[in-house]
Amino acid sequence: MSTKDISNAKDPDLRASLGALRRAAQHARKTAIQTETNLVIVKDGRMQRISADELRQQANTEKTLKP
Repeated sequence: MSTKDISNAKDPDLRASLGALRRAAQHARKTAIQTETNLVIVKDGRMQRISADELRQQANTEKTLKP
């Protein structure tokens, strides 16, 4: 199912699920930074660890890119 399909779903819980997943991911990044732990993700079928330092750099980059 694509993002467009979810946003047009009849079930309101399904429509809201994408936003909830994004908020959960943001909270996980924030927690990993605060606790100096790695964030473990699966990208392209492979497990990856992202360090707290990398997460900080990504957060700073996103802040500078926002208008």
